[in-house]
Amino acid sequence: MINLQFTSSRILAVAALLLPHHATAQNYPVKPIRILVGPGPDVIARTFAQKFTDAWGQQIVIDQRPGAGGNIAAELAARAPADGYTLLVATSAFAANAILQPGPFDLVKDFAPVALFATSPLILTVHPSVPATSVQELVTLAKARPGQLNYASTGNGTAPHLGGEMFKTAARIDLVHVPYKGAGPAIVDVMAGQIQVYFQIAPGVLGPLQSGKIRGLAVSSLQRSKLAPDLPTMAEAGYPGFQASGWNGLVAPTGSPRAVIHQLHAEIVRLLAQPEVPKRLTGAGWEPAGTGNNTSEAFGQFIKAEIAKFAKVIKENNLKVD
Repeated sequence: MINLQFTSSRILAVAALLLPHHATAQNYPVKPIRILVGPGPDVIARTFAQKFTDAWGQQIVIDQRPGAGGNIAAELAARAPADGYTLLVATSAFAANAILQPGPFDLVKDFAPVALFATSPLILTVHPSVPATSVQELVTLAKARPGQLNYASTGNGTAPHLGGEMFKTAARIDLVHVPYKGAGPAIVDVMAGQIQVYFQIAPGVLGPLQSGKIRGLAVSSLQRSKLAPDLPTMAEAGYPGFQASGWNGLVAPTGSPRAVIHQLHAEIVRLLAQPEVPKRLTGAGWEPAGTGNNTSEAFGQFIKAEIAKFAKVIKENNLKVD
């Protein structure tokens, strides 16, 4: 005979455990949301944050923690309650640092992917005094002057650093890496001619490129970029399969309610499908992520692929944090 009283008690107990989680997902958000941002500009985070506030009526706090290549921001997010109220903007720097200078967290295991925001190709640029108007001319010059040309980056493990190392390996040339603490100091020295080569994501070089203060040679995307349509791809310049980019996307601590992940994802995709947000991202030098295959699962696979790619570059070039 079934003990109805016992069965009912167990059902009520299970329901009691599930209710808080269910309520969190159903009513989300009921308080301010904190979005942690590591390295790089926060324009993407602020663009989506304002739209989240418009949609949900809750304040979105952007908390920028740029130190340690983003590891400070990521560690704070990883240790936060998995309730959807602390989120992290993951970038290409996090994927590189997972190998180069890993923190006390795992980018794959400790975070649940939400959606990709945007990407930006690297643009290979040189100072106008450099006698090279194409990638091949730059390679020829570098081979004639091994170890005499410098290339800037925005720090160890950043997209410009690893893009530069990928270029060195692909072209079999010897360039000297000069890391800077951010894009601002780097571009100042490049424009002054103290640094000859700069392989930087589009937002950091489009202005000087358009004003003629630096010269563009190629983009690192597999197809030509709308941000610099006149520049050939690295593949067109003679390096098939060469691909590197900066990227930004949203992740949440592992264990965050699935319904909350779905809600965040749906809102991001909705915003990317409207003209206003993509226009603002493009104006800031970013290519908005597509909406067709921008699923949480696809973003998770993208992160794993980026980590694997950077691991190969780091191993081949024996890279270490200076």
